[in-house]
Amino acid sequence: MKTLSSLNLDLIREYGSNLGWMEERRFDWVSLLGRFLQRVVDAKTILVATDSDREWLNKYITTTLNRSFLDRPLLPVISLETVFPNLNNVQDNEQFELLEDMLELSFPNGYTFFYVGRGDDKRAALAKRDQNSFMWLLDEKNQNGFYLKEKDEFLDQKFLSLVRLLDKSIDATLFMEVDLESLV
Repeated sequence: MKTLSSLNLDLIREYGSNLGWMEERRFDWVSLLGRFLQRVVDAKTILVATDSDREWLNKYITTTLNRSFLDRPLLPVISLETVFPNLNNVQDNEQFELLEDMLELSFPNGYTFFYVGRGDDKRAALAKRDQNSFMWLLDEKNQNGFYLKEKDEFLDQKFLSLVRLLDKSIDATLFMEVDLESLV
């Protein structure tokens, strides 16, 4: 059984130049990824949200992580917009709390946010309220976020590579090829 760090290093090297940039950043990545994967193993619903510039990535993540030809169980990965289409109308702390209450009732086994985008978006504000969130933040550092630069000309390619790395890590976790206990 491999550690999550060694699995990700192998995957980064296997994918070559598409993920070469991740080799030096993998320790930041693995600590966030390990907590996220534990939530997947614990059967928490994953609520995916992005800022408006990355709506395409929301659809890509939700469809990629549950492709029909995967040899693994389907995961409860859902777009937050599907659950609550009026998110843009949430204005204050009280409304965020009402939304969180609704999510707790809707997902009694628990949920976690997977947010990608700028840190000043309402969806980011919601994700930041939960310390179990998994975030890919642009131009903002956060202890629960993986930092990326919005002006990076290869940003979209990096997102696609990260989704691929995430997908392979989920496979390895569900098939007990990695040891998540070493991260706890």
